[in-house]
Amino acid sequence: MPKRSSKKKIDTNQLAAYITEQTTGELLSKAVDEGKNPAAVLLGRLGGLKGGKARAAKLSAKRRKEIAKKAAETRWENR
Repeated sequence: MPKRSSKKKIDTNQLAAYITEQTTGELLSKAVDEGKNPAAVLLGRLGGLKGGKARAAKLSAKRRKEIAKKAAETRWENR
């Protein structure tokens, strides 16, 4: 069986960009490469972090139990 390396190989250009970003403190590649507005990305992330907890707080105990039961049945369905 061949040995598998746990280390990921990084392209030298990617490594240079990473070092530049760390040195200057600017995030150049991620938001610019994906064509996304950095402010919108931040707002979306903030909302995503709050979503599950806010939804759970609104649900009644009975409804949470129904959802949990359905999830457990679905997980065990194919076993």
